[in-house]
Amino acid sequence: MWLLLLAVLAGLYLLRRWLREQQQVPGLTDKFVLVTGCDSGFGQLLAQQLDARGLRVLAACLTEPGAARLRAAASPRLHTLLLDVTRSESVAAAATFVRERVGDRGLWGLVNNAGLVHPVAPNEWLRKEDFAQVLDVNLLGLVDVTLAMLPLVRRARGRIVNVASILGRIAFYGGGYCPSKYGVEAFSDSLRRELQPFGVHVAIVEPGYFHTGMTDISYNLKELERLWEQARPDVRESYGQPYYESCKERAAAGGQRTLPRSPCSSSPCSSSPSSPVREFFAESLRTRCSSNLALVTGCMEHALTAAHPRTRYSAGWDARLRYIPLSYLPTALADRLLAPPLARPAQAP
Repeated sequence: MWLLLLAVLAGLYLLRRWLREQQQVPGLTDKFVLVTGCDSGFGQLLAQQLDARGLRVLAACLTEPGAARLRAAASPRLHTLLLDVTRSESVAAAATFVRERVGDRGLWGLVNNAGLVHPVAPNEWLRKEDFAQVLDVNLLGLVDVTLAMLPLVRRARGRIVNVASILGRIAFYGGGYCPSKYGVEAFSDSLRRELQPFGVHVAIVEPGYFHTGMTDISYNLKELERLWEQARPDVRESYGQPYYESCKERAAAGGQRTLPRSPCSSSPCSSSPSSPVREFFAESLRTRCSSNLALVTGCMEHALTAAHPRTRYSAGWDARLRYIPLSYLPTALADRLLAPPLARPAQAP
């Protein structure tokens, strides 16, 4: 009886939530939205989606060819601008451009989508400049753009949508990407609380693994080779060639549905023995990324257009069923489940 009652209450709660989330903001065709990183991937698709819904899209691209491609695929309502989020003068020029377009109506939506993944490698292979390169785009650039646009968003009592990642919940590999996304989560949380009195809503989108330019396998392999070659001789000696080769094998398997032959079969491994549970959590690092980018852009669109948006959006089943739950596990258990099947470093005791 009690189980039945709980099931009914849960069903009613989910129904109420679903009905609330179907309600839309009125007057969308009069609202301006700025989206960064629109040369390709999520940003390009989102700009087209919002344009198709009649919103006034201001699409920020890093390059003119990227902007031209987007203009050719969109309606005359969509305007493009060039923006390098790592240069404050470019951000200031973009703020002036947006201010002239929106006028007294303000900026309804800001989507901080521009991002960079590489360099990605074991931390000891990298230099300070490698970390700074990614942090400058993913975190400091996002902060700079947000601060520049805040007066316009406050005027419209609008929305800010920051693209984080499941890697802002749990870190898989070295480099600046994971720290940058942890930073996006922290900045978004503090910003959300500060802007609540102004009627501004801040949402975080946490995608899982999706097939974009950032997940291109051939590019990942070239980057890994470059970083191994730039590592200090003593570092390469400490890790050894078999360790590097196992890193390459793992990166090359990123687009395969089946698991490759583990380097553990020919080299002693530092990780724990394989198990079905551990393989379940490690699998998406070696399986094909989702090509359905609309799962992510749909979350962004809902955060901008719904009368009752969510605070956090998890995009992709791997994010919802694997990595977000994994982030709540005890650290020691998460470490065992995520330990990659790499060759043991040459000088590991």
